[in-house]
Amino acid sequence: MTAWNVFTDLGFICLLLLIGAFLRAKVTFIQSLFLPASLIAGVLGLLLGPQMLNVIPFSKGLSDYAGILIAVVFAALPFTSQLSSFSKAAKNVVTTWAVSQSVVVLQWGVGLLFGLGIIALIFANIPDGFGLMMAAGFMGGHGTAAAIADVYGDQWPDAQSLGMTAATVGIIVSVVGGILIIKWESQRGNTAYLKNFKDLPQELRSGLVRPERRESIAHSPVSTMSIDPLIYHAGLVLGIAGVSYLAASWLSGLGQGLSIPTFSVAFLAGFAVLFLLKRLGAMDHFDRRLFERTSSSSTDLLVAFGVASINPSVVLAYAGPLAMLLIFGVVFIAFFYFVIAKRLFTDHPVEQSIFLWGWNTGTVAMGIALLRVVDPEMRSKTLDYYGIAYVPIGFADIAIIALLPVFVMSGLAWPAALVLTFAGIALLGLARFTVSKPEVETAAPMGEAIEPSRG
Repeated sequence: MTAWNVFTDLGFICLLLLIGAFLRAKVTFIQSLFLPASLIAGVLGLLLGPQMLNVIPFSKGLSDYAGILIAVVFAALPFTSQLSSFSKAAKNVVTTWAVSQSVVVLQWGVGLLFGLGIIALIFANIPDGFGLMMAAGFMGGHGTAAAIADVYGDQWPDAQSLGMTAATVGIIVSVVGGILIIKWESQRGNTAYLKNFKDLPQELRSGLVRPERRESIAHSPVSTMSIDPLIYHAGLVLGIAGVSYLAASWLSGLGQGLSIPTFSVAFLAGFAVLFLLKRLGAMDHFDRRLFERTSSSSTDLLVAFGVASINPSVVLAYAGPLAMLLIFGVVFIAFFYFVIAKRLFTDHPVEQSIFLWGWNTGTVAMGIALLRVVDPEMRSKTLDYYGIAYVPIGFADIAIIALLPVFVMSGLAWPAALVLTFAGIALLGLARFTVSKPEVETAAPMGEAIEPSRG
């Protein structure tokens, strides 16, 4: 594989991203599904690539890009987090943390239990870690699917195709299911700020922002006569990811069978660099929004490359058990939304719960997009609570993603599944005691919605 292979792969996938954005802007059916351009590009890449029609000559290294890009995304995470004042959000942040952490832990736990206790009894030769594909695809999205596949490595090469397929289904479920839920809730007057679903502006559907609605994505902290601000920010993130790859490779070579995921090293290295920059007072020379653009661009590429690299023969081989697992996942998240989340979130229950739906079936970006539909001016403070709550959740995610496949490969799948399931139930019990009295603002007519964030 040469540098020209990388260049042509990137060129083709970027062309497909532009085609995806064009289709989103022009095709009414695609607009009604609110599908992101990256997912459309990935599907087109799969159909036109070597795995199917063989029109686009992608290289044999197509499946390697997801593992590289997830390291970039995780390296950028420390620089893109937004923490609100804890004192202002303390009344709801503990509930947000407990409910959010519980559904994350339960997805891993009950998904693994369902794979071990149900699917393995019906289908022969199902790997112990098959149930992980539910959370890897739904709650984690394409990034986590790539991370899980990276941990498994050569021990289960099918994990990447299965995880990417689950993540693709998850995004569709997230957007389509979320829109259906929003319509249902708004028709019953349960939404605080959205009064009529038909009032959503066209730009939210097409993905194109009108000239008078356009805003600057960032402010440059450096002179372009010295260095371009985009490469200035992206260079720091890419540098952290590159060094993390070398560090992870070195650490993995210290012991036989030891495998240190690059993305987890990149995440910790990012925090170390951020801490150092803050101590030196150097963060004034960076703009968080440009880090967000680096992360979002990497995520778009990750989704497109990840879907395009799916091996259809692997998916067909696991079609029955995978369909069964994903249907179970949809039922589980729907149950959590209607029966648990809406009862525990007493302050803007629909707004907070729909964000949780979007995040736990697709990605955080999907959760934000759905939240923007029901709360365009972000008056529910859902993201303020989540911004603080995600700090412990983020570290727990890293630990679960890095260690859970290792436990499964070591023959500890059942104990790990049971511990996670009971931990999730215990967190729900904690959430029940932290519920605060509702503080919903007086409902107001929905203002003009703004473009959903994808950072």
